Amino acid sequence: MNLITVTTNEQLEEVYRVRKIVFVDEQHVPLEEEIDNLEAVSTHFLLQDEGQSVGAGRFRVVDDYGKVERICVLKHKRKSGAGRAIMEGIEAFAKKEGIRKLKLNAQTHAIPFYEGLGYEVASEEFLDAGIPHKTMVKQL
Repeated sequence: MNLITVTTNEQLEEVYRVRKIVFVDEQHVPLEEEIDNLEAVSTHFLLQDEGQSVGAGRFRVVDDYGKVERICVLKHKRKSGAGRAIMEGIEAFAKKEGIRKLKLNAQTHAIPFYEGLGYEVASEEFLDAGIPHKTMVKQL
C-alpha cells in the first residue's frame, strides 16, 4: 500500500470519490456536509493498493494542534492495515511539520482502532452528521 500526499486535481477527485462511497453512500452523510469549506485549507491523503484508490484522509492545522479528519477505507480493504497506514502517514507528515499534538473526532465504533494507535478519548459523546463521535487526542 502506498499513501500519497495529494498534489493534483486528479488525486483530489479520487479522495472525494473514496470519501463519497464511505461517508455518503454507506453512512448516509449528506454530500454538502462531507465536502465542506475546509477542503482548500487541508492537506489530503490518498491510499492506493496496486494502483487502486482504497482509502483517504485529510489533515489541517488548527491553533496549536493538528486535526485529523475524514479517515476512511473502502469496505473490501478494512482490517487489512489500510487505516493504520493512513494514520501513520498522517502522523509522520504532522511530525515533519513540527506538530506535536493531534486531535480527531472518532465515530464511536472506531474508538478501539484509534486507541490501538495511542489516541485517548477526550470528550463526551456527541453527534456529527447524525453519527455518535468522541474527540480523541494524541501527543506525538
